Formats: sequence, C-alpha cells, structure tokens
Amino acid sequence: MFRAGSFVADHVTPVAPEQIQPNGVDLTVDAIFETRERGRIGRDGKRIGDRAALAPDADADAYVLPAGGYVAEYGETIRIPEGHVGFVYPRSSLMRNGCMLHTAVWDAGYEGRGEGLLVVHHDVEIEPGARIAQLVFAEAAHDGTYDGSYQGERIDG
Repeated sequence: MFRAGSFVADHVTPVAPEQIQPNGVDLTVDAIFETRERGRIGRDGKRIGDRAALAPDADADAYVLPAGGYVAEYGETIRIPEGHVGFVYPRSSLMRNGCMLHTAVWDAGYEGRGEGLLVVHHDVEIEPGARIAQLVFAEAAHDGTYDGSYQGERIDG
C-alpha cells in the first residue's frame, strides 16, 4: 500500500505545505549537473564520471537546458523509514515540457539528498527551487536496511 503525502512529509526536510500532495511530496531542484567524463560500473565497484554544476542563466533566472542528459540534485533531505521503499516520479509538468526524470529504487534506511537523471528531449527552462518530482512511499518487507556508498550523501553537518 502506498502511504499518504502527510506520512511522506514527515520524512522529508525541508518541506513547504505546497509540496505535500495527496500521495507524496514534491521534490525541488537544487542544482543541475552536466557529466563531463566517462564513469565506470564494474563487478567490484564504480566510478562516477566528473560533473560540472551548471549556473542559471542570468537573463532567464533559470537553468536553460538544451536537449540532452543532466543530473538533477534535489533540495530536500529524505529518510526512507523501515518497512517502506521510496519511488520518485517526474511531475506531469516536466513531462508535458518534453522532459523525463529517471531514478533508482530508494531502499529502507536510506538518508540523504538524492538525485535523478533528467533527460531533456526539447529545450526547457527550469528555475532553481522548482518542483520537478514527486516522492512516494510504499509499505514493503525488506531484509536489512540501506548501508551503501550513497548513505548520508550531501547532508550538511
């Protein structure tokens, strides 16, 4: 069973009232990156390719993104509670503007400020702080909790 937005909101910080939806919480874009070098996924580890943070266009007060692939970093810290799994979906306004957001499963026990693959099929402008995704929780049985290399990513302090 999927949980109500109010339940999800208890596990997201910061969260404004307008981010709380009936079935989840909207996530905002905090930064957008462009991958600059090849990464590697091996049998015994991984290497994330170097990335460059993009700056918002001063005239548009937004990230001006031509077609291509980008990494969008969310502005919220998320804690996936035990007994749950998290999924992130694109907001419909993102899709209606020719963009898609891809993410992986968010395991029970994960805590951090995650990111997603933003695929732009048609040029778009995205303002910093705009809501681009929705996080939902489903109740789930699990064996242990997340303790991988992304645990605690980008948590200040």
